[in-house]
Amino acid sequence: MEAKATAKYVHISARKAGQVCDLVRGKDVNEALAILKFTSRYASEAISKVIKSAAANAENNHEMDADKLYIAHIVANQGPTMKRFMPRAQGRATEIRKRTSHIEVIVKEREN
Repeated sequence: MEAKATAKYVHISARKAGQVCDLVRGKDVNEALAILKFTSRYASEAISKVIKSAAANAENNHEMDADKLYIAHIVANQGPTMKRFMPRAQGRATEIRKRTSHIEVIVKEREN
């Protein structure tokens, strides 16, 4: 049995969010939340919200034990990129890409 949660259109690049995802992949949910609490990266707040949501889904919808949950799968996929323009010298314009990501978390219950 597994429970899933997804946060879409998070305003951070998938590459930066993926680095934070690598810190907690395979860890217990409580341990992962403790790691993210003391990680000084912008993505850690958004990722911890998704992990809490997946844990709540597992506990309330699938009757899993909250103390046995671990992060079985976590990934930050690339979302749509918003394109903006900034004026530059001599009448030129430079494109600015504001990247987004979709963060997906799947938690499972340990068999111990």
